[in-house]
Amino acid sequence: MDLILWGVLPYVSITLLVAGTVWRARYDAFGWTTRSSQLYESRLLRIGSPLFHFGMLFVVLGHVVGLLVPMRWTDALGLSDHAYHLLAVSTGAVAGVAAAAGIGILVYRRLRVPAVRRATLRSDHLMYAVLLGAMLLGLTATVLNSTGHTGDYNYREGVSVWFRSLFTLSPDHHLMAGAPLAFKLHVLFGFALFALIPYSRLVHMFSAPLKYLFRPFVVYRRRDPRLTSNRPDRRGWERVS
Repeated sequence: MDLILWGVLPYVSITLLVAGTVWRARYDAFGWTTRSSQLYESRLLRIGSPLFHFGMLFVVLGHVVGLLVPMRWTDALGLSDHAYHLLAVSTGAVAGVAAAAGIGILVYRRLRVPAVRRATLRSDHLMYAVLLGAMLLGLTATVLNSTGHTGDYNYREGVSVWFRSLFTLSPDHHLMAGAPLAFKLHVLFGFALFALIPYSRLVHMFSAPLKYLFRPFVVYRRRDPRLTSNRPDRRGWERVS
């Protein structure tokens, strides 16, 4: 079972992520959308959406550092293990609480606003459940680990090493077998979320409008009143003689 969960399932999840994203891009380009419901309700959306998106941005960055940066690198920089965990827990807790509060507001909005509820798909219910579960389990694992309820377990020597071993196609599933239950459930929900991304509205994360930042300026010119004073008013689509 450990081999299936920690040696096979991650690759199944990534395969579903990549294959599903390619399929959506090729055969469902017009369905590649956030399915925005801002027209139905905007007050709660203005609060919940920034909290969730900015909170998740820092949560993802924290996971990238925690999982991909080996301990020897931070030790070489002179950052002690205690200082690292203090920094990770303080910043991660703030980002996690912000993201959880944001998704909580968005879920409440989905359930309580009739127009938004009618525009909610079945895939949205599954996506919200998996996403909220992954976030709450991550916060739970952080609290339990920082308060000593997981013993002397160090995820940087267990979960992180196992995660990096996935990239070498030789997953050390024994490392995950000894991880606390909260970490195991968090990882399982995380990979379930990866597999769900292409088949839900979360696919819009791969279509950030980066080109908009580098587009040329739109130049507006004011008409010279001296040239148009004797010209009759015309509608924009009429031919100017």
